[in-house]
Amino acid sequence: MDMRKIIITAITFLLCASHISGKVVNRKLCILATSVPETETLCNETMEFVYDYRYSIDTLGRMDDNMSGDNMLLQIGPSGLSKFSSYKNLSVDSLLMNSTSEQIAAAAYEGKLSTGEFMTIYKNYPEGKLTHTEKICMDWFRYDEDMPAIDWELTDSTCTVLGYECSGARCTSGGREWTVFYTEEIPVAEGPWKLHGLPGLIMKASDKNEQYTFECIGIKSKAERPITIYKVPFNNVSRHDFYNIKHRYEINPYAYFETSTGGHVTVTDQAGNPMLDAYDPIELPYDFIEKDWRK
Repeated sequence: MDMRKIIITAITFLLCASHISGKVVNRKLCILATSVPETETLCNETMEFVYDYRYSIDTLGRMDDNMSGDNMLLQIGPSGLSKFSSYKNLSVDSLLMNSTSEQIAAAAYEGKLSTGEFMTIYKNYPEGKLTHTEKICMDWFRYDEDMPAIDWELTDSTCTVLGYECSGARCTSGGREWTVFYTEEIPVAEGPWKLHGLPGLIMKASDKNEQYTFECIGIKSKAERPITIYKVPFNNVSRHDFYNIKHRYEINPYAYFETSTGGHVTVTDQAGNPMLDAYDPIELPYDFIEKDWRK
């Protein structure tokens, strides 16, 4: 049986917990990718940019190693369409689609099937809209909103990124104050995540407290990779409802998994004893990239 066509029913979980003075402050339920959803090609890209995306998993400063991240790919297409998604997930998808069952099993054993960020942002898809898709546990979600009109304030700050001279700008988006640097040497009004609307590519961005940062680390000006979207049964929700669901998952991923799938997760310590408090909701030591989602 071809492992590219099935989802393994005996799912392997990586249960990770961070503690502070005996209190659990962060949990993760990692499910290995075992298949690739079908995709629909929207268009072919004309340029692509790779960003180093870093974010804090402890905005209260209680953990020593409090940063996580991924490499993200910004694909620019014609007519203003763009896609911002995980470069790591693209690599995992390619591995699954172009490998034999034996090669996939070996990759899983070597830990090469762990995925990156599932957040994907489409600008001008559909035209005039911003579309956010994301997988939470085993479920796919999508919300569309009007392309935000960002009120930029240009500054006198400058810097150099990848040899490009960049000028500074500030804005407020998603409840955060952002400082960015853009270059008019690449005259596209694009940038990482939902940021856009300056007279050049945004090469570097960070919120006021540097809890979320993006920096361009690679450029391919003659690219032909297709811009695609997964053909999956999306749950279409509002932005508020999406973040509410994401919050419910992250404070208690085991309970969310059991409720949404009907499956069961047993959490034990190293001695094999059940950890009953693993099912208690936790208080997240961070907030999402959009802080205004509760409004």
